[in-house]
Amino acid sequence: MTLVAPGRDRVGTRVKSRDRTPWIIYPLYLLPAFFLLLVFFVVPALTTIGISFTDWQLGSSSIDLIGLDNYKELFTDEVYRKSLINTLKLDLFVVPVSFFLALALALAINGLNRFQGFWQTVYFLPVTTTLVAMAQVWSWILHPQFGMVAQLFKLFGLTPINWLNDQSVVLYTIGFISIWQLVGYYTVLFIAGLLNVPKDLYEAALIDGARSPWDKFCHVTWPMLGPTSLFIFIITIIKSSQIFDTVKVLTQGGPNNASEILLYTLYSEGFEFFRTGLASAIATLFFAIMLLLTMYQMRVFEKYVHYR
Repeated sequence: MTLVAPGRDRVGTRVKSRDRTPWIIYPLYLLPAFFLLLVFFVVPALTTIGISFTDWQLGSSSIDLIGLDNYKELFTDEVYRKSLINTLKLDLFVVPVSFFLALALALAINGLNRFQGFWQTVYFLPVTTTLVAMAQVWSWILHPQFGMVAQLFKLFGLTPINWLNDQSVVLYTIGFISIWQLVGYYTVLFIAGLLNVPKDLYEAALIDGARSPWDKFCHVTWPMLGPTSLFIFIITIIKSSQIFDTVKVLTQGGPNNASEILLYTLYSEGFEFFRTGLASAIATLFFAIMLLLTMYQMRVFEKYVHYR
């Protein structure tokens, strides 16, 4: 038997029994991340909140504190109220359709024996495109006279719809384009969640009598997708509230403010009318709404989520 002296290996090199790095060193590793977070998020956010209490206009050398006047104007202004209502309508349309469509696509793709990667790529391709460029393509597709959709309507004897200039449908047209772009992203996230469901759970469910696909989905798949579903639900709400590019390129908030949403109102006030104080108030309220909504979702829905 070969004996080795304590604290040394076979070649006599000293073996460290434990890490002797001073504990004060570890927080220093986090300093770069904290610095970037401070510079690119905390400071701009606090600056925006501060400007929202002023009457500052972009380019102006004077600035005065006006208290809550910007917020009072927002709640009494018809355009702002309409943009808030339009944003809520858009969320109520985009969020459930995106969520359940992505779930259905993920289940369908995950159930395929072949070409799973191909279909994942097909549905994910819109996510990789530049939405400003694709918005121009959609404007050609939805042209009321020469667009592809109009030609299909004429082929079946239907009257073409002016999708981007009809007040009753323009908001849902914007929502449809948003769904087209982002549903592939949510689908990939759902597929990742499905791949983490243990196979032996399906075998146990089969023994317990869950023989139909619906029973397996209700008793195994859906409960195990809880964390993924909660994350996708929150991300879907945030993304649907951040729609801007499509509105800017296709409608500019029209017709008659029918597609005016919060972020476009923010852009108009800040960079077209140069009312930076009012735009900062909109940004602050938007941030507060998103924060409170996310916290509410985490508090209410997390108790129904099962973590392995």
